[in-house]
Amino acid sequence: MLEVRDLRFRHKGQKEEVLKGISFVANPGEITTILGPNGAGKSTIFKCITGIWRNYQGDILINQKKIDNSSFRKRARFFSVVPQEHVPPFSYSVFDVVLTGRASYVGLLSSPGKQDYLKAEEVLKLVGIFHIKDVPYTKISGGERQLTLIARALVQEAPVIILDEPISHLDFRNQFLILTKIKKIVKERKLIALMSLHDPNLASIFSDEVVIIKKGKIIHNGDPREVLTEEVLRDVYEVKIKVINYNEVNLVFPEIKEKWEK
Repeated sequence: MLEVRDLRFRHKGQKEEVLKGISFVANPGEITTILGPNGAGKSTIFKCITGIWRNYQGDILINQKKIDNSSFRKRARFFSVVPQEHVPPFSYSVFDVVLTGRASYVGLLSSPGKQDYLKAEEVLKLVGIFHIKDVPYTKISGGERQLTLIARALVQEAPVIILDEPISHLDFRNQFLILTKIKKIVKERKLIALMSLHDPNLASIFSDEVVIIKKGKIIHNGDPREVLTEEVLRDVYEVKIKVINYNEVNLVFPEIKEKWEK
């Protein structure tokens, strides 16, 4: 279990807090999605959790143990990250990009061993891209690139996988393919998945829990069927919307009738 308690953060030299007492729990085998408008603090939460930004207040716990003072290398054993985008400095093969996920297991002056190579091959097969393992990472499609980053995260064998807008540059088809793959792997491997999204519909379809934030505060959190309501979403996004339930999933769409009538 990942628990975040009263997380607060402000940039140096600024008075106003970016995060204002964020608290939530994320459980194994589930996707917990952080949802909110631009500038709400989604990426800031992730940077505090992973230790990129250290000057936060509050506690971050894994299985009830605080990890706030852990080194960045040690946190890599707890957290793996799938970023929004990634451009390698060299034209690495897909396999080599995935293999870099084993860095926390390799000594400073050592090279990856046989076990590291076997783990990389295993996750490439798991996400379905073993057939392109020798292709340069810069020559593959956007969907394949995201699957490569997911494989790199999985090969770390960390209990928590953090996905920061993992579908931000993908088309409609690949968005669903990637999120479906993530959902399946998280459930099968009992991973704790913490994901940020912009689209409330995708959050509704693929999330087990949703944490809605606005201006650094939690507005509501819980089951997406209970959280993604017209009242809450109108408050968060400040637009007129409608919510309908289809197959036990809340679907969100904007009110545009008034525009048509003008």
